Amino acid sequence: MGITSTTKNTNFCTNSLGVFLLFFSLVFFAGNAQFNEKPILNLQSEDKDFLNWGYFLGLNQYDFKFEYKNDFGDILVDKSIGFNVGLIGEMRLHEFLDLRFEPGLFYTQRTLGFPGFTDPVDAIREVKSTYINFPLLLKVSTRRLGNWKPFIIGGIGTQLNLGSNEASLDDNSGGTFRMKKSVFHYELGFGIDFYTEYFKFAPSIRGVFALSDELVPDNDPNSPWTGNISALKTRGIFINFTFE
Repeated sequence: MGITSTTKNTNFCTNSLGVFLLFFSLVFFAGNAQFNEKPILNLQSEDKDFLNWGYFLGLNQYDFKFEYKNDFGDILVDKSIGFNVGLIGEMRLHEFLDLRFEPGLFYTQRTLGFPGFTDPVDAIREVKSTYINFPLLLKVSTRRLGNWKPFIIGGIGTQLNLGSNEASLDDNSGGTFRMKKSVFHYELGFGIDFYTEYFKFAPSIRGVFALSDELVPDNDPNSPWTGNISALKTRGIFINFTFE
């Protein structure tokens, strides 16, 4: 069917090993020059402003988590690498605590392979999604160590899926896979702030997990595509590179 995913969605973290390795490699090269014993401190007043602004660029890999009514076989997901871009607004609450709003645009594509079909026209559905993400996050940092500072980050948000097809009258019988346009989610991640001579650069790796069901079922309750799905939820991993 053209699907090369592993058997179950529970292998999501294993399949994303390459993304983790990419992240740690980039962090290593970005920070190699920053870990001197007695560095010259850059941007010493950078974190003292009550409000800070910036932007981010990044990569993502989105997946689906399926919940089934019966064990009739798994829907396979072939994931691809997408991209992220967005803005950052940060409010300083404490020396080690910041409130952040990071609206952004996330583009991704997933290909679904449905069991029980022999014709690829029926078995394969390409799901292209363009998410507008509105997360409200708390960033908890350690004390600054020379020109770097580790942090963890997490929070909740909502996403608007511009490619959801929610309002489409066609369903899978006409080749259209439908999802809800709005979904709530939470994010968790960690990263490192690096203080360069001219700006603060922060690579971070995040996990995003939908809280609500996104599936718009087919018109036929016994549909061979959606009839056995009780819930569908997006989950993903992404790397952001922020510049402040």
